[in-house]
Amino acid sequence: MREEILRLLEKNGKLSPAEVAAMLGLDEEKVTAEIREMEKEKIICGYHALIDWDKVDQERVTAMIEVKISPIRGEGFDRIAERISRFSEVKSVYLMSGSKSDLIMTIEGSTMKEIARFVYDKIAPMETVESTATFFVLKKYKEHQEIFSEGRTEDERIQGLS
Repeated sequence: MREEILRLLEKNGKLSPAEVAAMLGLDEEKVTAEIREMEKEKIICGYHALIDWDKVDQERVTAMIEVKISPIRGEGFDRIAERISRFSEVKSVYLMSGSKSDLIMTIEGSTMKEIARFVYDKIAPMETVESTATFFVLKKYKEHQEIFSEGRTEDERIQGLS
């Protein structure tokens, strides 16, 4: 039951417990209790709206930053990753394998210069940071399972592939 509830809420966080219960053929009270329990256990960590900021009159720049770190004995990468995670500009931080970098983070700012200044002033000077590489997002095509299209329909995209 949990996995089915999570899949539905992951796709549409606006679903009410009654709607989830109806979609899964379950009792609404049981679904409500299960959702509350998963929130309490931090399995469900929050509910977010996915916004196409390109359609809003506010400039936003997204960048992915690779960070090479010298791990601290007994702590590994956790302390520096937690410290980086506290910055409001940072949207996500991941410990990576198979890369020359140890962490990859996603940040947002108003301009490329603002992001560059953030990396230069706040990330690069950290004691265990060896190097950084910044990659600016030029266009989003898909995020959180949602395809960002510019007025084309699903059928037109599929037909264009053949």
